[in-house]
Amino acid sequence: MPQKRTHVTKGDKVRTYWRVQYFDPDGRRRSKTFARKADAERFEASVITDKSRGLFIDPADGRRLFRDVAEAWRAGRIHRPSTVDQVDSHLRNHILPALGDRPISAIRPSEVQGWVRDRSEVLAPTTLKVVYRLLGSIFKTAVTDRLIPASPCVGIRLPRIEKPRVVPLPTDAVEALINAMPERYRALVVLAAGTGLRQGEVFGLTADHVDFLRRQLTVEQQLITLPGQPQYLGPPKTTASRRTVPLPDVVLEALSLHMARYPLGPWGLLFTNSQGAPINRRRFNGLWRRTADSVGISEDRTFHDLRHFYASLLISKGLSVKVVQARLGHASAMETLDTYSHLWPDDEDLTRSAIDAVLGNSGMMGVGAGTNFAPTATAEA
Repeated sequence: MPQKRTHVTKGDKVRTYWRVQYFDPDGRRRSKTFARKADAERFEASVITDKSRGLFIDPADGRRLFRDVAEAWRAGRIHRPSTVDQVDSHLRNHILPALGDRPISAIRPSEVQGWVRDRSEVLAPTTLKVVYRLLGSIFKTAVTDRLIPASPCVGIRLPRIEKPRVVPLPTDAVEALINAMPERYRALVVLAAGTGLRQGEVFGLTADHVDFLRRQLTVEQQLITLPGQPQYLGPPKTTASRRTVPLPDVVLEALSLHMARYPLGPWGLLFTNSQGAPINRRRFNGLWRRTADSVGISEDRTFHDLRHFYASLLISKGLSVKVVQARLGHASAMETLDTYSHLWPDDEDLTRSAIDAVLGNSGMMGVGAGTNFAPTATAEA
């Protein structure tokens, strides 16, 4: 039962309050005071009910600062090294300055929506979506840990993401780029255009992952570059990124010539810089830009456009969504369709092709030419 207490104020006035004592799930004695007995009784009843259902949330936990909860969340997560840097950056630059010093239970959906509006002024919609997911994950964990009853990341509207359509590089542009590349990196570009490998996968390809006899390569690693740290070989982007990719003759020939001219690098890397060390992503991108400029390729085109070029070739030759997904190492067919659906023939094109493929070769193309063709009525009609 709530306990009645009184205290004397500085003005010698006697004030009455009601105190509820209870034990939290960790066995610690807690207390909460109320000005009215009815409120105290209501709180005590809710504590008893929630404890019996295993739903009890200690109000004291909700007073923890968001930054402390976020730090506990960050420390407990298992992230790739590159993701750790990204998470730390998003927390430091976009989340903690606005919400870090707020009690986690005091943060309301309206406050989160205001934060989204503020961040939309400085972040692209795709980046803001990533940062918001990070914020939502912290609140979700807080709910699971029973620090708060519900997440405020509910019903939040994010800026609309206008995803531009992929426009593949023309074949002549890719050929010009290959010819303009320094000889040391020419086979690297041929490989990317002929297999669709990501930049890190190309830079991290080792000789033992290329099977010239079976004419294929396996993607099981990538070269990872983090600021201020030595480069190293790490796992590919996702589980689906581990894959086997067939090698066309043009790629096999380019790799054979390259391996005959240049020694393998650390870990057996096929591609290295002029000092025989792993390729630095930033420096290579500078070389890419200068070479692309020299052959008239626009500034918005990056190394990743070779991956789009490869995908467009597969689609143009009639390969299915599932095959393209497997070759690119996408996690799902939906990811493939979201990126390249506009490159596949539409239903009307497929309908015409299906009919023409059968009837176009059946001799019916000449039916009616120079004649008055009309069906003859029969008794069965």
